[in-house]
Amino acid sequence: MIEVERIAAKIGKESGFRELVFSKNEIDYCEAKKNKFQHYAARFAAKEAFFKAIGTGWLEGTSFNELEITNTDTGKPELVLLGSTIKTIGMLGIVKISVSLSHIKKMASAVVIIEK
Repeated sequence: MIEVERIAAKIGKESGFRELVFSKNEIDYCEAKKNKFQHYAARFAAKEAFFKAIGTGWLEGTSFNELEITNTDTGKPELVLLGSTIKTIGMLGIVKISVSLSHIKKMASAVVIIEK
């Protein structure tokens, strides 16, 4: 769970934060939304939830912007691994990743379930 304003402030003040944390596809998706910071915050919450769910926290060989939240044609969120993160996370024996995103004006949250 994270405050939407906290992510909005980081994106607004810190040069490169957005690109460090979000993939190009995520940036394109969020920037096209009316309440873009709610969408950024929900994706950030999912990335944090993922690292907590794997039980190790952030791992060397992974990058936040290589965890991409996409949506199926029906709108269901999915977490996709990219780049070197695929190899690093692949060693953990994960067979399924489920993700749920929620956001309101001031708060965003995510739940990630890992199956091995």
